[in-house]
Amino acid sequence: MPQTNQSEIEAQRAYYISIAEEYDSMHVNKRDGHFFALAFLVATLDHLDISSILDIGSGTGRAIQFIKERRPDIRIVGIEPVEELRRQGYARGLSENDLVEGDANRLIFQSSEFDLVCEFGMLHHVRRPGTVISEMLRVARKAIFISDSNNFGQGSFASRSLKQAANLLGLWPLVNFLKTRGKGYTFSKGDGLVYSYSVFNNYKQIKSQCDSVHLLNTGDAKINPYTSAAHVTLLGVKSTGNE
Repeated sequence: MPQTNQSEIEAQRAYYISIAEEYDSMHVNKRDGHFFALAFLVATLDHLDISSILDIGSGTGRAIQFIKERRPDIRIVGIEPVEELRRQGYARGLSENDLVEGDANRLIFQSSEFDLVCEFGMLHHVRRPGTVISEMLRVARKAIFISDSNNFGQGSFASRSLKQAANLLGLWPLVNFLKTRGKGYTFSKGDGLVYSYSVFNNYKQIKSQCDSVHLLNTGDAKINPYTSAAHVTLLGVKSTGNE
């Protein structure tokens, strides 16, 4: 299968640089699944006794601003590698301490430095989401929170069924390789460079380091989110028994 290529990273960054001024109008919709997930996250903060949050791939700071407005008592920091997106966040009132440069594959923070580490729609933009999740789990003391896509719940019933069958047989990587003509990704004007991703791909990885894992469908779906939900939120809670 194809390996991460620097040209893919450069293409993704070039895309965000080109649409930085239009980023919020294109990608921030208060009625979408990410804002539904944010509302759910805020509702869990007291239950988990969260006092600090790290947001991965913050863009212009959507999650940071949402949480700051509702919970100004909580320390929240976001990392975003694209300077032009950070500038848009600063123009909207965030400080350079709120939104900093960073690489989700190699977080500059200490282990367990934040109570909770979250991401909203960035994992389907990286070739190896498992690496990012490993870093999220390392830096998180209490929990991680993921709001992202589920490719196996997207498309028509026939399309979903075929993808789910291929995944069950362990053939999905090969099918995706052929589907993307060996690139492993697609590119669109609406979302830039995108890898076919499902939150469920990393369920076992997260469960191995969390006492409990909670799933929430943030869009319209049937009873089984894996087979029918295009967007899913996952909350992984680590052990707090020693606190």
